[in-house]
Amino acid sequence: MNMSFDVSPIGATFGAIITGLDARSLDDRGESDLKAAFAEHRVLVLRDQNLSADEQVAFSRRLGPLYRMPYVKPLDDHPDVIAVLKEADEINVSTFGSWWHADFSYLEEPPVFSILQALELPPKGGDTLFADMCAAWDALSDGMKRLLAPLKVMHSGHIYGTRLASDGSKGRMRGVQVSTGHAEADVERAHPLVRLHRPSGRKALFCSPTYTTRLEGMTAEESQPILSMLYDHFARPEFTIRQRWQDGDLLMWDNRAVVHLAVNDYDGYRRLLHRTTVGSERPVAA
Repeated sequence: MNMSFDVSPIGATFGAIITGLDARSLDDRGESDLKAAFAEHRVLVLRDQNLSADEQVAFSRRLGPLYRMPYVKPLDDHPDVIAVLKEADEINVSTFGSWWHADFSYLEEPPVFSILQALELPPKGGDTLFADMCAAWDALSDGMKRLLAPLKVMHSGHIYGTRLASDGSKGRMRGVQVSTGHAEADVERAHPLVRLHRPSGRKALFCSPTYTTRLEGMTAEESQPILSMLYDHFARPEFTIRQRWQDGDLLMWDNRAVVHLAVNDYDGYRRLLHRTTVGSERPVAA
């Protein structure tokens, strides 16, 4: 396809860097081309954007209705924007999103797209990793696919609930204000283990160690061998890419087809990103 901007693939199966595009002034063709590239690559890095909060909100609305995530406090003057901030003096703390996950997958209709604008970056570290859940599914054996295809997995937002996930002796970063103690977040909800990625028609695994608790109809102990195998499988190097942040980067990903984690390796440096979230969708079995 002849795009109106330059597209440079990152990994063998997914991810691309976009140059020659200004997110502030997308025309109709640019918007259409961007959506097509997003559907194909599932993770996009738009270089040299430097969007303000207002501009990021306006750009995000081009992709769909904005989604306000529960339990996380937004900016006071921008209720659709979350500041993902770790201060330089926060040492040995737990960072926001530092385990493999698809954003808020335990909700009845989890969010579809997530968008991050880099504002302040450490001189090194602070990368974001992604795993391609479509390619991970494709690489499984036929026998494993037959076993997994009809299964459902239980998801829970327990880290916002009445019992927190264990994280050793670490405290939580101050810059993301998370509300906990919500009984409704402890509720388990069943989603298909193999979901449909609507834009491409492909099948994608839909599980993560952050929010997935067990397989439906099984105990956590009984589920552990299969789930641990899948977690190890999708994190293999051939299914992953690493976003090495540059000043001005605008990063966007599709939660229906990838999982991600934030690498917490920049103690002593300040890191600030602005986040918007777009759309919600009930997972459909593939």
